[in-house]
Amino acid sequence: RGRRPDITNHNGENTMGSGRWDTDVYTAAADYRAAHGIGAFDYSDRARRGPRHGWRAHPNLDPLGLTVRESRDSDEHPDSQAIAVLFDVTGSMGTVPRVLQTKLPELFGLLLRKGYVRDPQILFGAIGDATCDRVPLQLGQFESDNRMDDHLGCIFLEGGGGGQMHESYELAMYAMARHTAIDCHEKRGRRGYLFIIGDELPYGQVSAAQVREVFGERATEDIPLQALLDELKRRWDVYYVLPAGSSYVGNDQVLGRWRTLLGDNVIELDDLDAVCETIAVAIGLGEGAIDLDEGIEDLADIGSRAGSTVGRALARVARGTGQALVSGVSLLPRDGRSGARPDNGTGNSRL
Repeated sequence: RGRRPDITNHNGENTMGSGRWDTDVYTAAADYRAAHGIGAFDYSDRARRGPRHGWRAHPNLDPLGLTVRESRDSDEHPDSQAIAVLFDVTGSMGTVPRVLQTKLPELFGLLLRKGYVRDPQILFGAIGDATCDRVPLQLGQFESDNRMDDHLGCIFLEGGGGGQMHESYELAMYAMARHTAIDCHEKRGRRGYLFIIGDELPYGQVSAAQVREVFGERATEDIPLQALLDELKRRWDVYYVLPAGSSYVGNDQVLGRWRTLLGDNVIELDDLDAVCETIAVAIGLGEGAIDLDEGIEDLADIGSRAGSTVGRALARVARGTGQALVSGVSLLPRDGRSGARPDNGTGNSRL
């Protein structure tokens, strides 16, 4: 299928973005926490035992004073690919980070061993509601190794939200548009992948007052959502994932608004446990490394039972990459490039 060979995982030196994911290290950390009665989200557990007025983002994830989150090439990772996963932690969405944390090995098993991406660098972040939450936005670093598990574990699970069917997704998009630097785009003209996992609507504009409060910037004018999204899409392929079990799953207003903004990149996921597999296969499709049938085969190959869920979730995305589907079966040739976007002469299919 034109795949890269499987890659043996190993740990590298302790610098940001270096090293490689190691499932044994992940398992050892989980075993240590279990043996000592420590939760996977220990920072949140400890913070929530204190008064609400003292709730803060972990210093490593606090966007106040943020300059830039970087995904950079190195000798160890010469072909870095930026991937960001930002998830709503309000209300019913609070289970999402816990599922992500437990499914990280499946995500990396596909991205690396199946050759979808050579040098993935993943950032995790959390979204709340800047109109009422103490911690409306949290952003980790782009990492290539098990430190992304550490960043995920530092996220504060506030569980707030304002109950008005809106959360501050636009503030998260502002951070990704204005406060990231990614070599995949700057050096190779290839966009990063941004997945927003939520179940509500974005506000219609980025509030200058909220930018001042959350980022500490001298913002004076609000930014219309569509203008921000146009800016964001120049460097990022943006996906919105609406998982089952959330408050507004199947809501026509939510789905309609996001489809107006993102088209086929709106993913309805009927099983939250399949979220990491869905993200990985969506990236494989975007990279042209697989078609949807091949992605489902790869899931079976690693022992995942999420194939049918992922197939349903990504049917629209697959059509958007040029795959024709009949009853969930791809009709394109199995050449390893059938999901690629048209090349515009630069050698990149995702420009």
